[in-house]
Amino acid sequence: MSTRLVLHSARLLDPGTGGPLAASALAVGADGRISALGDDREVRALAGPGTTVVDLKGAVVTPGLVDGHTHPVTGAELTGGLDLSPCADLDAVREALAAEVRGLARGAWLFGWGLDPNVFGDLPVGVAPFDAVLDGVPAFLLLFDAHSALASRRALELAGVDGPRTFAQASAEVVCDADGRPTGLLLEDGACELVERVAPQPTRAERLEGLAAALDAMAAAGLTGGHVMDANGDSLDLYAELDAAGRLPLRLRVAPWCQPGTDADGVRELVELQRRGGALWRVAGVKLFMDGTIDNGTAWLERPDRHGESTHAFWPDPAAYTGIIGALHRAGVPTATHAIGDAAVRHVLDAVEKARATGGDPAVRHRVEHIETVPDDTLRRFAELDVIASMQPTHCCDFTRADHTDNWSRRLGEERAGRAWRCRDLVDSGATVVLGSDWPIAPFPPLGVLGGAVHRRPTRDLTQPPHGPEQALTPLEALRGLTTGAARAAGEEHLAGRLAVGHRADLTVLAADPLTVPATELPDVPVLLTAVDGRLTHRAAEL
Repeated sequence: MSTRLVLHSARLLDPGTGGPLAASALAVGADGRISALGDDREVRALAGPGTTVVDLKGAVVTPGLVDGHTHPVTGAELTGGLDLSPCADLDAVREALAAEVRGLARGAWLFGWGLDPNVFGDLPVGVAPFDAVLDGVPAFLLLFDAHSALASRRALELAGVDGPRTFAQASAEVVCDADGRPTGLLLEDGACELVERVAPQPTRAERLEGLAAALDAMAAAGLTGGHVMDANGDSLDLYAELDAAGRLPLRLRVAPWCQPGTDADGVRELVELQRRGGALWRVAGVKLFMDGTIDNGTAWLERPDRHGESTHAFWPDPAAYTGIIGALHRAGVPTATHAIGDAAVRHVLDAVEKARATGGDPAVRHRVEHIETVPDDTLRRFAELDVIASMQPTHCCDFTRADHTDNWSRRLGEERAGRAWRCRDLVDSGATVVLGSDWPIAPFPPLGVLGGAVHRRPTRDLTQPPHGPEQALTPLEALRGLTTGAARAAGEEHLAGRLAVGHRADLTVLAADPLTVPATELPDVPVLLTAVDGRLTHRAAEL
């Protein structure tokens, strides 16, 4: 077999064996699999005329880093607007909006994203603080959780939204004041879409190029794959077009949504959709929601939050959700369910337990996404049911505070805020933990995710104390969350996530060892090379 790639003079780090390998070089065959591991001399001897040979000069090779929860198409579109995530208070938001308004053409829309509800302090979240700045300007400002948004008065007028509405999603709401007038706050997709559908949209060509640029940036940041948690609109066609043109730099595993109201025909369509895919992408699983978010009061908690909210499931009839999990399980389709609150997580685990009891392939693995607060008796059930725990440590870093003065913690109260992102407890209970960013909710660079899982400090100010340091992972455990954990979550542990002969040559090359670099310095470690199937998707100038 011919050799596609040789990497030599390297330090090889395999999280499956727990650390460095004795080998200093690897070769990749024409099939895109690792064909040899050994010393420089013997592996370089495998190179032929068409082999790409790279001297890594002592750099560290890990299995390709995989983002366990990402939204590339949505992220590429949303992050084209005004980034409000650096704004720490209302004055900063007003200043940023005012600067953007000054550059707008008359009648043009203003789009913003990443707005932190903590900027409102004790004020209700609404558009009123920005009325003077946005007077006459149609604006749509997505809050950081992407489950809620603020619409300006003009945007609401253009959308014909002048009072409360009823939605199939139990948590969706056009928030109104005591007189029935919209405050500008829109909760969940059903409400947000009322305004989004009247806003101008980019062309398909613009969307395709924006997606390609975002994926290239991900590859340059060290990612070789992603578990994509939506297939909205024509996103599958966009992936297929990039793949056919050889422009897809990541291996993507896509889970389309299943929303409340989906009937038996809808479930069959989702099962049929599992056949779609290409060389580097495929539909593999279904994404569901069991609740919304704690910050906007739409999570599902076993006890109400301190505002009396977060008391309902996303599905008006949770039993219908349970039935669909059973149907998908029997069809051999893995599921990933957004479940943030303790009641939501418990219901998902109950549903999976019932599904497994009715038959189907026991090898089908289901997932719970986010798991932001859960009680002790929930932890052991992940391992018992072989349910993957999919978590985003940078959410804990950047959206909560160690002193519990943030919106998330205040809503939950001390006891439940003390159960924030229990990564350590889940790993210790035997669960498979996969880590991700949930981009565009948080930045996608995987070294930031790795570092956050270890230090749990605000990335804007790493001198601040960590939130729940007892839940920190070790560097090796964090690395596994983006390599071996991601592979197991995909049911591909036999061919991915490790540096082993016969495994896929999806590789990330770093300038320093992620197991020994201080966690707070990890995001600054240069990514020198990434490869998918042994084909280079990013190569730094110095190599």
